[in-house]
Amino acid sequence: MRQVAPFEVLSVAELRARAALKWQRFGPDVLPLWVAEMDVLPAPEVVAALEAAVRTGDTGYPRTTPEYAEAFASFAERRWGWAPDPRDAIMCADVMTGIRVLIEALVPVGGPVVIPSPVYPPFALTGRELGRRVVPVPLTDEGRLDVAAIEATLAESSAGDQRPCILLCSPHNPTGVIHTPDELRAIARAADRSGAVVIVDEVHAPLVPPGATFTAWHTVTDSGFVVTSAAKAFNLAGLKAALIIAAASQRRALRALPESVRYGASQLGVIGHVAAYRADPAWLDAVNANIAANRSLLAVLLAERMPTVGYRVPEATYLAWLDCRGLGLGDDPAAEFLRQGRVALMQGPPFGPGGAGHARLNLACPAAVLDEAVHRMSSVTPAPPIGAGA
Repeated sequence: MRQVAPFEVLSVAELRARAALKWQRFGPDVLPLWVAEMDVLPAPEVVAALEAAVRTGDTGYPRTTPEYAEAFASFAERRWGWAPDPRDAIMCADVMTGIRVLIEALVPVGGPVVIPSPVYPPFALTGRELGRRVVPVPLTDEGRLDVAAIEATLAESSAGDQRPCILLCSPHNPTGVIHTPDELRAIARAADRSGAVVIVDEVHAPLVPPGATFTAWHTVTDSGFVVTSAAKAFNLAGLKAALIIAAASQRRALRALPESVRYGASQLGVIGHVAAYRADPAWLDAVNANIAANRSLLAVLLAERMPTVGYRVPEATYLAWLDCRGLGLGDDPAAEFLRQGRVALMQGPPFGPGGAGHARLNLACPAAVLDEAVHRMSSVTPAPPIGAGA
């Protein structure tokens, strides 16, 4: 395989030449380890498919055929033993668009959207923008789903016509936890008792290292919806395409979604995502091996240089959730890492309850970049008290 170590292929100079958001939002002296985007070249099959489409002028509107859903179903069956029926899936622009459409269609205005927190900030943002009541439920001290607390919250929130929704991230962003089959079954039972609809974001599902097992939501229950795409695992966020996949019991609700949601995906997005799902698995396996190496490297670097930072090695994803409360940098340590160290991380507070004093680090980067980032972060010190030295 050409990319044995995918994160080591590109130099920092080549990465800074990219026009996308990750490397351009901050100044040229900043190391960007913030937004969920990898420092890799695409899988060769994706490059070939996109080059062929542009060369032949195949850049019109995408077909509304099941090709994308079929490619994903084949991929999911190989990876997780789950073969969703393509007839139970529709295309949309991206994962958050799919989630937004489902909340709007299935949860009444003012109804509760229950989200285990800390969690990907657009979950709460979208719920509030839609006029729904966002109800965070803290994760356990181990960063896992607190099933009993979620069940109690659903019981309190399901009065009258306020049908609740549970919005899950699986694997969890930012902690990298893989939900167990028992945890997912318990959530499904709790949802069934309260009449809640479950929406599961599985976009990070392929980013699971050897030795770990991801459990797809629809392998444990015939309920709810999954929203997913190739965007994260294959680094294709700029190629818009995603799938909303319904349980067989939700086919009627899926078909009742607005027709317009199906037209959000782009032709190049569909072509790129289909090629990704059909690609030689060696590329994704190499990416996951590289992520696993960086997870371990980060643990070593933090132990050596920032031992007061709490870091639980994630089970999946390329995101690291750092507990920086021992550094004395306040509720938003990412602000100080950027100001003093010129390292951009995602701020913790927007992730909701449990986010204060934390920061999210993207470790899908060259090892040298990760090393330099931790070196810079280790030099950051608390701001002196106001009036000190006066």
